[in-house]
Amino acid sequence: MKRSFILFFAIAILSFTVFTQSGPASKATVAKTGVSVELAPADLAKAALAAHGGDKLKKMKSLVMKGSVDVSAFGQAMPGAFSTAVSGEKYFFEINSAMQQLKQVYDGQNTYSSLEGFSLPPVTSLGFPLLPKVGDTGYVISALGDTKKKKRGFRMTTPEGFYTDFYLDEKTSNIKGYDSSFESGGRVVTTSVEVDSYETVEGIVVPVKYSQRFDLGPMTAYANFKTKTVLINSTIEDAAFMIPR
Repeated sequence: MKRSFILFFAIAILSFTVFTQSGPASKATVAKTGVSVELAPADLAKAALAAHGGDKLKKMKSLVMKGSVDVSAFGQAMPGAFSTAVSGEKYFFEINSAMQQLKQVYDGQNTYSSLEGFSLPPVTSLGFPLLPKVGDTGYVISALGDTKKKKRGFRMTTPEGFYTDFYLDEKTSNIKGYDSSFESGGRVVTTSVEVDSYETVEGIVVPVKYSQRFDLGPMTAYANFKTKTVLINSTIEDAAFMIPR
């Protein structure tokens, strides 16, 4: 059970910490002068990007987020703290809890995980950190699947095949939630996020309070995140992404 908690914490911090090809049009609509206009997935993706900062988000050089997380699984609750930083393709995330500290670092070439024999997909492959990639080569925007066609949103897939289904607020086009599924440690992990509140920092709208559900095969876990510190374009020394020896 201890390892399952550690795995869950790792996936939790990974999943949230940031349209070269269009699929078929989705059923999402927007009211304009009394007429319902159908929006293609690429248009919805561009609207979401604009709502969260547009060019400022795309040109963002670094993102640092720190806060608290309350986790419940196996009928137990556990408080913890998280911190994550992304600078270009480099990143680190760290979790401190009563059970164990977990850290994963990518220095641009190599990945380190404090959990021996275990590492996760890149932080930039899922959730909010994926949004600035809208419009970049190799990142495919397509419609949501048939089971989600009534929702206003789009699917974004990375060149490596990781995908996130984003759902948008009809009035603001802010991300109000997302789903994703990927393989980690030999098991399929499905996660869903609902965003409760945002904070605007340096012209970029960042989700700061959100709840998340994880289906990890035999275990379902829940987490409530509260981000207390958000830093945009701050200077992050290379030492922060140094692989421990």
